[in-house]
Amino acid sequence: MLKTKIKAPEFSLPDQNGNIHKLSDYLGNYVLIYFYPKDDTPGCTKEACGFRDIIGEFKKMNTVVLGISKDSIVSHKKFEEKYSLNFTILSDESKKILKAYNAWGQKKFLGKTFEGTLRISYLVDQEGKIIRAYPNVNPVSHPQQIIEDIKKLA
Repeated sequence: MLKTKIKAPEFSLPDQNGNIHKLSDYLGNYVLIYFYPKDDTPGCTKEACGFRDIIGEFKKMNTVVLGISKDSIVSHKKFEEKYSLNFTILSDESKKILKAYNAWGQKKFLGKTFEGTLRISYLVDQEGKIIRAYPNVNPVSHPQQIIEDIKKLA
């Protein structure tokens, strides 16, 4: 995990529509950057739909939600359309940003160890600094947890 109170690494990544997004585009807002392993898998779908269902609360609190995975733009577009996602999902096929945020590493599943995307998130303040890091998030409760944390900041 990256430490809090440091400047979040800048990025420039395409979204599900091919539009480029930079972290610096969102200065003045809170930004939740959440890393997830794969489009349209059970845990990732629950997490994305959780954000979708309460996106209005995030907007009221001046917070942008950005999901990032190594999946392609095409995969992201299908994921967005299938679940009516209403926030930006970014494609990092090179894994450069995943690695910059320490969201790429060793995982274990069914007794096997392999490299993959870690389910972690960062809450970034209006000046671009990390104010909260979330390791090993629960995909079901994570969206509401972020809302509660932002309320505490107000």
